[in-house]
Amino acid sequence: MTRNYYLYLLLNMAALAAIGPFVTDFYLPALPDIQSYFSTTTSRIQLSITFCLVGLAFGQLIMGPLSDRYGRKKILLISLTLFALSTVACLASWDIYSFLTFRFIQGIAGSGGIVVSKSVVADLFAGKDLAKFFALLGAIQGLAPIIAPVFGGFMLGYTTWHGIFGILLGFGVMLCISLIFFKESLPRQNRIKGGFLESFTFWHILRNKQFMLYTITQSFAMGVMFSFIASSSFIFQTYFGLDKFSYSLCFAGAALSITIGASLTPLFRREYLALRVGIYGLLCAAMVLCVVLQSNPNVWIAELSFGVMLVFVGFILPTSTALAMEMERSNAGNASAVLGFSFFTFGGILSPLTGIGDDMLFSVSMVILVCAMCAFIFGNFATKGLKS
Repeated sequence: MTRNYYLYLLLNMAALAAIGPFVTDFYLPALPDIQSYFSTTTSRIQLSITFCLVGLAFGQLIMGPLSDRYGRKKILLISLTLFALSTVACLASWDIYSFLTFRFIQGIAGSGGIVVSKSVVADLFAGKDLAKFFALLGAIQGLAPIIAPVFGGFMLGYTTWHGIFGILLGFGVMLCISLIFFKESLPRQNRIKGGFLESFTFWHILRNKQFMLYTITQSFAMGVMFSFIASSSFIFQTYFGLDKFSYSLCFAGAALSITIGASLTPLFRREYLALRVGIYGLLCAAMVLCVVLQSNPNVWIAELSFGVMLVFVGFILPTSTALAMEMERSNAGNASAVLGFSFFTFGGILSPLTGIGDDMLFSVSMVILVCAMCAFIFGNFATKGLKS
């Protein structure tokens, strides 16, 4: 593999993996405006995040196995075409219910990029190279939640939420064009043979106890991140009174922490050591955040608390992915689908929970603390007995 193609692969796989956070984060500053446009409630408009996340979750159960059978490139191009069409449909929504429906389809379409990008990496790399590429992928992918809301808040100064979705459409079209030059990573002889249903080998993967422990640990860590994503616009704009652009800067500052955490993981001698630091640090940081949010904080203390907590999320995500995918290299598409389904399902379920009750700071604190505790428990089981 030439250096130029390595760079092309890294940037395109990172962009594909970033579709999920980009689709969910880019329009966050516009949530209050979309709520007014459709004359609906806060909890109902938060369901637009949930529907997209559920689509991202279930779509991976389809796209991953199909890529194991038909190849990565074909599935990528189909999913990106569907992504463009569903984004056009979101723009044409006539009420909140049609908007939610098209967001669900948009999530299914975007799932192809997420699941296949991990499968491509597993096709081409192994061992330390696999962990290193996932760390680089996580660091670049982490730029999506940083850039997306800042750019979204900036664009809302010149356009409406319709303009935001128009940019999403352009993003999908550009990726589709770029992937014309992608070289298929899964040779025909390595693809799953047999009938259509034989592409789906989830039962074998679900019986792999170690793989599932890594998956559940990652899912609860993602629950922490999605709880922050779903509640951040209301916390920073409604509670702290920030304008859209100032909120997007605060969101970006906190999200940068994930990239910092992911960038530090290659410094560890073994991936599981970085994972252990992540789960211990996440639990401690979550407890501190709960105390801070219940103490009538100013915006800077809250921002710092969120940022420190998300550094440890950045430790967990790439290491748990690399450790899990290494165990199921022969079923990379199906394994990637199980990983993606799990953490996006968690995100979809948890997002509306942060808006329950009159005190959002309390509900956010409780959801984050429970997720951090569960990530700590399952992460300890996953790494128990591993030696350096």
